[in-house]
Amino acid sequence: MRTSNPFAVLFDVDGTLVDTNYLHVHAWARAFREENIDVESWRIHRSIGMDGSSLVRALSGDASEAVQQRLKDRHSSLYMDSAGLIVRLPGARELLHHLAGAGVQVVLASSAPEDELALTRKILDSDDAVAAATSSKDVDMAKPDPDIVEVALKRGSVSAEQAVFVGDAVWDGKAATRVGVPFIGVRCGGVADCELEKAGAQAVFDDPMELLRRLDTTVIGAHISTVANTNE
Repeated sequence: MRTSNPFAVLFDVDGTLVDTNYLHVHAWARAFREENIDVESWRIHRSIGMDGSSLVRALSGDASEAVQQRLKDRHSSLYMDSAGLIVRLPGARELLHHLAGAGVQVVLASSAPEDELALTRKILDSDDAVAAATSSKDVDMAKPDPDIVEVALKRGSVSAEQAVFVGDAVWDGKAATRVGVPFIGVRCGGVADCELEKAGAQAVFDDPMELLRRLDTTVIGAHISTVANTNE
């Protein structure tokens, strides 16, 4: 259902709609240790959601470009090896379909490589509710750089004032708020409320299921309600 008042919800994918963050942590930890680079897992977790090249530069010290590339390649290989452990987070599919049914544009604002995004989209099993998507090929620098958010807005044919970003990481919040898109946080990626709020979150929910149940308390719910009242 389309409306004359366009609106989009931009979703991060990893850690927001699918339970992948700790698989990424494990893959990065193994990759670093294979290169004899000591990086504590908690530091990796705090960097998940950041652009992969930025993550490697931040955590690998003065590693050469060749080592940094090996780290990224090895992480990708190890992560894909764990594909059988990936599951949808509670309410993810239901939330996407509810929004699409209410006339909201659902845009997957992911900066993941295309092969990883294809895998998670298959697990989400919600392509019929998704209007558009982004991937790492769309930008040179991903979150916290806001370029991926700007691409997602264009794909959804909306302005920053006609959109909301839902994500699990501080990098999501920083990227969204830099271009004026309201940010809603979810805890299912393992980040504390205070950090998400500091990154600009207007509200924080456990997971997509809680967001769906309490949608009427958010700017998303307010938009849907306004459109419904206008159409009566």
